Amino acid sequence: MNHWQVQEAKARFSELLRHAAKDGPQAITIRGQTAAVVVSQAEYDRLKGRKPSLVKLMQTSPLAGIDLKLERDRSPPRDVDL
Repeated sequence: MNHWQVQEAKARFSELLRHAAKDGPQAITIRGQTAAVVVSQAEYDRLKGRKPSLVKLMQTSPLAGIDLKLERDRSPPRDVDL
């Protein structure tokens, strides 16, 4: 992991981002102590375990495209005592 002093990270921010995308996590230090780590979006998603959206899951389902015949239950609602 590369280490960048905060002043250097601010001055060369675009380069810092390129290194994070190409070379992996980049540590930013303040007074010699790591204060933050910059990672690529792909690495962040992997670490976070981001789940695909429900729409994406349904679109890629092996059951996608099956014609379902759904009918509404027309029975009257039940009585409820409040």
